[in-house]
Order: sequence, then C-alpha cells, then structure tokens
Amino acid sequence: MIKRSWPRHRQPHARAASLRSWLECASKDFVQHLWNAMRAPADLHSVSQPRKIHARLVVSGLESNLFLQNNLVNMYFNAGSMEDACCLFERIQAPNVISWNMMITGLSKLGRIREARQVFDEMPHRDSTSWNSLMSGYFRSGQYKGSIDVFVSMLRDPTSEPNLFSLASVMKACGALECRELGLQLHALVQKFDFGREQQIETSLLDMYIKCGASDESDAVFERLHGRVKETLPMIIEMQAKGYAPDSTTYTSILSACTSIPDVEWGRHLHARIIRTQLSIDVFVGSALVDMYAKFGHLEAAKKVFDSLSDCNAATWTALIGGYALSGYEEEAFRLFNQMRTMHVPLDQFSLATALAVCCSNRDMYVGMQMHSISIKFGFGSSTPVSNALLSMYAKCGSVTCAESVFQLMAIKDIISWTSMVTAYSQVGNVRKARDFFDSMVTRNLVTWNAMLAAYIQHDHFEEGLKLYILMLRQGTVKPDWVTFATLLSACADSAVWRLGNQVIAHALKIGLSSDISVANGIITMYSKCGRISEARDVFDAILDKDLVSWNAMITAYAQNGLGKEAVSIFESMLGIGIRPDFISYVAVLSGCSHAGLVAEGKCYFDSMTRIHKISPGLEHFACMVDLLGRAGLLEQAKEIIDNMPIKPSAEVWGALLGACKIHGNTTLAEISVKHLLELDLKDSGSYVLLAKLYSDSGKLDDTAEVRKFMKERRIRKNPGCSWIEVKDRIHVFTADDVKHPQINDIQKMLDGLIKKIKGMGYERNDTLGTQKGHHSEMLTVAFGLMILPEWMPVYVMKNLRICSNCHIAIKLISQVTARELVVRDANRFHHFKQGCCSCGDYW
Repeated sequence: MIKRSWPRHRQPHARAASLRSWLECASKDFVQHLWNAMRAPADLHSVSQPRKIHARLVVSGLESNLFLQNNLVNMYFNAGSMEDACCLFERIQAPNVISWNMMITGLSKLGRIREARQVFDEMPHRDSTSWNSLMSGYFRSGQYKGSIDVFVSMLRDPTSEPNLFSLASVMKACGALECRELGLQLHALVQKFDFGREQQIETSLLDMYIKCGASDESDAVFERLHGRVKETLPMIIEMQAKGYAPDSTTYTSILSACTSIPDVEWGRHLHARIIRTQLSIDVFVGSALVDMYAKFGHLEAAKKVFDSLSDCNAATWTALIGGYALSGYEEEAFRLFNQMRTMHVPLDQFSLATALAVCCSNRDMYVGMQMHSISIKFGFGSSTPVSNALLSMYAKCGSVTCAESVFQLMAIKDIISWTSMVTAYSQVGNVRKARDFFDSMVTRNLVTWNAMLAAYIQHDHFEEGLKLYILMLRQGTVKPDWVTFATLLSACADSAVWRLGNQVIAHALKIGLSSDISVANGIITMYSKCGRISEARDVFDAILDKDLVSWNAMITAYAQNGLGKEAVSIFESMLGIGIRPDFISYVAVLSGCSHAGLVAEGKCYFDSMTRIHKISPGLEHFACMVDLLGRAGLLEQAKEIIDNMPIKPSAEVWGALLGACKIHGNTTLAEISVKHLLELDLKDSGSYVLLAKLYSDSGKLDDTAEVRKFMKERRIRKNPGCSWIEVKDRIHVFTADDVKHPQINDIQKMLDGLIKKIKGMGYERNDTLGTQKGHHSEMLTVAFGLMILPEWMPVYVMKNLRICSNCHIAIKLISQVTARELVVRDANRFHHFKQGCCSCGDYW
C-alpha cells in the first residue's frame, strides 16, 4: 500500500527520499504516542504498564531511542522495580547526563542511597541536577551530614555551581542539624550568589534559623518578608508550637507584616496567641495591634485595644488617627489629634504628617495652614516627612505656589519631595513645569517615572508620554510595573491605537505582567475602545480571579459596542456568582440597556439599584435613564424622571433629553432642555447644533437662524469634526472637506465612486454640512481605509463627534456594495457595519 501511494512518474531515488521522509514522520508520531502513554495516569505500584510500553519499544525497533529509554527508566523506578530500571540502564549504549540523573533520583527515592552514590561517582559528567538529586537523597534518608558533604564537594568542583534548589536543600539539612554557625555561612553564600531576593531562598533561610534557634537572625529575615506574609506566617505558628517563643520585637514585626494580608483573621489569630502567651501587652505590641486593626478598617477593635493599653505613645495615637482618616472619618481623626495634644503626648514628625494627610483628604487648606504653623512651633519645620506632607496638602488643595515655597525651603529633599512637585504641577495642568522638576532630579524611582508618564497621558500629550516610556526602558534603572502599563493602555484606549496597544501588551507579557489583574482590566478596556470586542472577551475569560473592575470593564465594553443584551448577560452572571455591583456597574448596564433599547430591563435595574443594593442614583444613572426612555419615544416619562430627581440635573441629563427630542421631533421639550442648558451656562456647541437641526428639520428656519445668531453672540463655536484611522503604525487624520492629505485626490475619486454605487441602491444625500460638494470626515476616512487596506481586513475609523444620520446610511450601504466590515467609533458608541446593517440597529 505504501508503494501505491507514490506517483508513478517519480524517479526511484525521489520515491526513496519521499519514503524516508514519510517513515520519519510516522516514527515521530509513534514516539509521541509512546511518550503520551508514559505520561498517562497509571497505578504507580504496578510494573505491568512500563513493561508493556517496553515491549512495544522492542517490537517497533525504538528500543535504542534515548529519550524514551530515559523516561522508561523513570517509570520503572516509580513502579518500584529497581531491577528492571537497572537492567534497562545497563542496555543504554550511550547514556547522557539525564540517564544518570534518572538513576540517582530513582535509587534515592527507593532508599538505596549507597547505590545512588555509586552511580554518582561513576558519572563521566555532572550537572547541578546530579548534585541536587544526591543531596535530596541523603536528606530523604535522614543522613543530613551526607547532604552537607555533597554540597561542600559541589562548591569545590570547578565545573559545578549551586542553584536555588541546591541552597534550599542544604539549608533544610542545616536546620535539621540545628547548626547555627553553618547556617550563618550558608547565608553568606546566599549573598555571594545573589539569591537573597528569591522567595524560595528567604523562606528557607527563615525556616533554617528558626530550627537552629537563631531568633535574632530569624527576626531579621522576617522583617524582609513582609510582602510574602502568607507563606511565612504558617511557618512561624508551626515553629511556635515546637517551642520557639517570639518576643515583643518579633510580635511587633509579625503584626506589622499582617497589614499586607487582605484577611484580618490572621491578625485576630495572632492577637489571641499574644493574649494567651503574654502576661501583658506592652506599648510596642499594642501600637502594632492598633495599627493593624485600623488599616483593616476595624476601628472598633482598634479603639478597644487602644483603650485597654496602660500606656500610649505617639506611635499608638498616630496609628489610631491614621486609621480614622483612612476610613474617611476626618472629623474624628482631628478630634483624636486635639485630644492627643490636650493629654500632652509629645508630637513627632509622623503624627504631624498623618494629621496633614487628613487635610489632604478633605481639601481643607485653612486647617492645613494651622497644622503648618504647629509644625514650625514644635520644631518640625525642617523635617522631611512633615515637609513632604505639607507639599501634598498644598498641592491637593490647589495651591501649587505654596507647595513650591515649602519645597524651596526644604533643607533635605528626597525622591518623595521631587515626585510630589511633579504631581502638583501635573494636577494643575502645567506639564512643562512638571517635566522641569522631573529633569532636575538626580535620582528617580518608579513612582517618579509613573507620575511623569501619567502627567503626559492625562493631559493628552500621548506622543511625549511614549517617548518618556522609551527613555525609561533605555536608561534601565527601573522596570515598569502594573501602574505603568495601566497608564499606557488607557492612553492607547482613548486614542484607539490598537496596534500600538498590542505592542504595549507584548511588552507586559515579556516581563510577566500581562496576568496582573489591573493590567488585564486595562487590556479589556483598550480592546473594547478600539472596537475589538471579541479580543476583549477573550482576555476577560482568561482572567482566573476576576475582580469587580473586570466585570465592569466587560459590561462597559458590550455597552459601548451596542451589544446591550450581552451587557445584561454579563451583569446577570456577575450577580449569579455573588459579586455585589457598585455605582459604575449600574452605569455600565444602564448604558447598555439605553444603546439597545431595552426599556423594561433598564427600568428593572434602576429600581433594583436602590431597592436591593442600596446605591443612591447619581447624575450618570439619571442621564442613562433619560436617554433610554427618550430614545424609545417615552419623552414624557423621561421628563418626569428629571422632574423627580433629588439632585439638580446636569448638562448630561438635559442633553440626553434634547437628543431624544431631535430623534422624535419634539420641539417643545427641546426648547425646555435648551433653556436649562443656558442656565447651566453650557459652552459646548453640541446641544445648540442639535436644536438648530431640529428646527431645520421642522421647517422653522427663523428659529434656526436665531440659534446660530445666539451661538455667534456667545462665541460658541461648533466643535470641528475629525476622524482618524491607524494604518501601518501611522495615524491618518481627516477633517471635513480635507485637502491636506497627500492622497486626497485618490480618496475623493474612491469616495465619488462609492457614492455613485450606493445611489444606484436608492441613496439620496440629505446634506447636513452646508455644502453640496463636501464630505464629512468619517466618509473620507472610510474611503481611505477601503483604498489602502487589504480586502480581508476590517476598516476601523474613529470620530470625535456623533455620526450624522446621512453618513450612517451611506456607510451601511458602502459595507454592502464593498462586502467589507466597517467599524466607526463616534462620541457615543461603536457602529459595526456589515452587509448593509449596523450593530446599533439604527438606534443611536
């Protein structure tokens, strides 16, 4: 049958070569099949399975395949058949280092450490796995000194170098021998090989020191393990059960570390142990307990511990004051601060800095200035922590001049001081001044880089932000973190530059941050704002531990892309797994209902928001409901919603009603909406343009002229419409009647041809631009995309204003005559045009 499968016209040598190629492929497939069989779950105590596979190797002529032989040796050892494993090893003609390592590991696991050592000594070449396997074998058999001897020999061997596993293994043996002196030497080796920052090594060091009874060293290691408390606390408790008794310093350190765990039960557990094992709680442990409970938001427990202490120092008071401030109880925090002064507790720089942070949170500059005076009165005017707190206070209260004055008077300026000034000028929109401070810094940390990057991105200096990010990478002094990528992704999302966003994602993946929940949420938003809703859903589905932001991002993504039913489905799934929605969740789902015309669902959610989840509706929720009811033609109900609002309607609320009036031609309510917009002194031109169009469509030309005259008198200019498209890493921007683009003549010819085609389908232009010849920017951009992009590629266009009905109809028909998918993002939502239809269902 093989011979019949080759074409007859081939030469014999060609057929032979093809036959060899086919046999090689077949052999690879069979090897893969056997490998899969070796990995399949089986009874580890049964030797029948490896023997069956061994027999198939012999029959198939693959017995000499070294890869399969090595894995079969491992199978025999796992089945407990040392004889079969050794017999097979003897038959390997040229065993490699993996073969030898399989023997050492297998013999060690079976407790045959003498035979394992014999195999090790006979090895022609060894790697780190060879040494580690033998060390583990000695440790497993209880011969701890043997394990250490092997490690020493490894250090003396010029061809070998210990790795993480080597050091972790020998530290286990050292702990078992309770040899503190050897432990100190091993710790020195850790530093020499620069493994000190590895979690596995630090945990092994802590375990070793505790077992050796070296309390000072174990406390020092534990101090560095605050970020990995979950791995170390169980070990501390286990060691305590074996007789290790932490002192006050250790408990203070442990409690301080507990604040990094988002689970107060650990802290309560330790609190209970302290009560059981200590005769009394001193001020240091007490301060740590107050600080822990306060940072968890358990203010009653913090206050109870505070009141039970016989002595409270400045640190205890500061912890309690900071806890109340962190939970939003600024008045109570100030009351405690004044009580602290009344009881003549000496103030320190940290208590003053904490009190100043309260002024930051409630933007109370008057009280902040009083605190400034107190800090000078008590001699803390030159304190760097107090000065940094003053900087932040003045900046957040909007007085950047006072902030700079404090900065200039500082005797010692640290990175926090400089970064605070960068942030201060960023907050008032002075990006150039922020960059001046940034460039004047001698050293910068990651927070500084992120602050400057955020300054650029938040004020729409996207290109400068990217240049700064590239500079950060080139200097190499810091590595980007999740904040960096979240900032970059938000910029890519707002500008809808999908390809650049993909490059940012690739870099996040490269350094291992793509799975960070905040970065993943940013990726969802970026994809959704670029119209890539399927990619956004793929990222959402790949997140294992979704937080509320993840769900909100996906609901918003569907809402923005006009997929209201999908938005509702995601919202219901979130409720189904017990996640409680927040303010933003309801804005997202109500927006989805509005864009899809889901009136009944929208009413139901608006009701459940207050009735079930006790969330008071905000202006955003009312705007969504007015938009939902108005688009559905229920204008009177929309007006009733506004009339019954417990808060003053905003421009967005009246603008939503005005937009609905434009759709349904209701000039009466439109005039009411515009009257209220005038009272709000609205400078945005969109609402006035809508009213002018509504009058024009109703034949009220005099009223149209009056609106335009009013706009002229108020110097309210219509926002210039522009559209853009990303092609080959470049952004091409178009305006109405654009003549600046280098390919504008070809674009005009392309668009004229498209208009001619759709006119044959009944299209009639209803001019909204004021000229019979011009085209809106989105039409030019779509024509350019169709002209320049491959036929298989969808065309993605972004527009800064709402797409008009004329262009909406035209692009629908263009998608039909060209058989192309066209995606347009306007100021409100996405429109996915395909085969003459739009995802909005003509409901926008």
